[in-house]
Amino acid sequence: MTEKPILVGDFNLREIEELKVLARRRKALVLAHYYCPPAVQEVANFVGDSLGLSQTAAASPVEVIIFAGVHFMAETASILCPEKKVVLVNPEAGCPMADMITYKGLAARKMELPGAAVLTYVNSPAAVKTLSDMCCTSANVVPVLKSIPAKTVLMTPDQNLAAFAQKLVPEKKIISWDGFCPTHHRLSQRILNGLKVKYPEALVAAHPECRPEVLATADFIGSTSAIIKYTKGETTREFIILTEQGIGHCLRLDRPDAVFHFPEGMICPNMKKNTLADLRRALETLSPEVRVSAEIRRAALAPIEKMLRIT
Repeated sequence: MTEKPILVGDFNLREIEELKVLARRRKALVLAHYYCPPAVQEVANFVGDSLGLSQTAAASPVEVIIFAGVHFMAETASILCPEKKVVLVNPEAGCPMADMITYKGLAARKMELPGAAVLTYVNSPAAVKTLSDMCCTSANVVPVLKSIPAKTVLMTPDQNLAAFAQKLVPEKKIISWDGFCPTHHRLSQRILNGLKVKYPEALVAAHPECRPEVLATADFIGSTSAIIKYTKGETTREFIILTEQGIGHCLRLDRPDAVFHFPEGMICPNMKKNTLADLRRALETLSPEVRVSAEIRRAALAPIEKMLRIT
């Protein structure tokens, strides 16, 4: 007899329950990002965005964190809670945008821009954070940017988030790094126009990692968690969602009465590397561990804490 799927995907309910029992036995907290496969989200104790999950990890009394996400997220969790063991479900799950900036590259750029503050997206390597004045997320970039005393700000590594912030904080001169999220960046205005013609009654909710011309015609722009909150609060029953389609699992749980349309190809291949098999292996072996060195942690923690104080 075939197990009944839960809303999205053909995943096995018995296997999910087995992994939940295993997590309790290992006294581990399982965290999953919104973009992970729905089955992995079902196993997790908490599902959220990268920084929110790291904060959850830091606040939890458990000593073992199993992180279903990508490498920089596990690094951030290790920075915020060094006394805990942080295990990344799949060590090959990286982030192309985070790879577009390096410590050496940022150090050289800072030399070219004396007096400019550096605001770094949390979607970046720990070493890059050590050279940053503050960090930000897609949810808090505006208040964080406004809090920076410097008039000129180098924003790294996402050029689209920088363009979004520049429109909302025109009093700052923002110089952007030439980085982007491949999943969001590939979405064009032509593709969005086609969806709007096909679904004329649908509201458009977009992530600020999308191109500026795409954001220009959206009804709502916000982080993954903000998009979930937005669709939950609207009475409209049809939405076009411009972010990674893994968010659809939470959207449908909150709004089973609504229909959500995603552009073709809105899939992060790295997030999808977090499988149930990898999760089982991580729980059984409590490896591979991601640990940031004490030296890097101290320097990277400062810009993260400054951000948290603002928001």
